[in-house]
Amino acid sequence: MNWISIAAVNLALAVALGAFGAHGIKAIASPEQMAWWLTGTQYFFYHALGLLLVGILIKLGYTTSTTAWLLQVGLIIFSGSLFAMTLGAPRWFGAITPIGGTLMIIGWIWLAVTTFKHSAT
Repeated sequence: MNWISIAAVNLALAVALGAFGAHGIKAIASPEQMAWWLTGTQYFFYHALGLLLVGILIKLGYTTSTTAWLLQVGLIIFSGSLFAMTLGAPRWFGAITPIGGTLMIIGWIWLAVTTFKHSAT
């Protein structure tokens, strides 16, 4: 899996989603929905950048693809659920948002564990 390429695609999507939020849905979304979209876009962007770094660390042997998978799946669930609610999904759909956030947290913890193990050897 080429995590650097996936991160680059994620970054392009983050820009596109941010632009869509600023120009495409701003006129039809409520302030609450716009806040959801903004949060989804911000976390998408932050974690896409993080995934870029993780992809480099994987190539250098400092961590495993488990870190990348946790971040990517977490990013999709977290941001995706916020985007879906903004676009009209039922509000209860937000109940899965914390699952994505938890996966991202676990991904960063996994990065800490694997890089610590690497530096200890």
